[in-house]
Amino acid sequence: MSFNSCCTSLKHAASVAAIFFLCTGAAQARDWHAELPQAKVVGQGELSWFGLSIYSAALWSEKTPFDKNAPFALELTYHRHINSAYFVQTSIDEIKRLSDQRFSADKLQHWEVLMSKVFPNVNEGDQLIGIFIPQLGCRFYDANGLLANIDDPEFARAFFAIWLDQRSKDSSLREHLLGIK
Repeated sequence: MSFNSCCTSLKHAASVAAIFFLCTGAAQARDWHAELPQAKVVGQGELSWFGLSIYSAALWSEKTPFDKNAPFALELTYHRHINSAYFVQTSIDEIKRLSDQRFSADKLQHWEVLMSKVFPNVNEGDQLIGIFIPQLGCRFYDANGLLANIDDPEFARAFFAIWLDQRSKDSSLREHLLGIK
């Protein structure tokens, strides 16, 4: 085999591999839809802070009207960079605030460590999708596929309460997600 034909073969193989990985990545990004194949958007909204758009959110469910005790997905599309540590700390702070001290310090610490392992830094255009699975827990996805499966129903309820609890910090976003507005 000549040098030129070897290079051509390597280029072809690299092209095929690149196409495979691009297609696989696109398929994995849709993996979460396989868990809720009949899901439709219940509502959507924006989280802004001092006029800066932080992320867009969409709540997906197969149940109409929305039932917080049935499987659902919360899809967040980020409009700016957010550090994983900031996301985790903000989530823990909100879980504490909403739980009325129902969870022990050890449990909260465990959840903080767990989230630190699951949630990456995000940049503009990145998506994180959380799937709520009653009595089991939750799963988290990004564009590359499954990030984590967390078999802890108590954590799942506490985490999604950040957006869906009546005492959510952003009541307008909550109302948009639930299709009230």
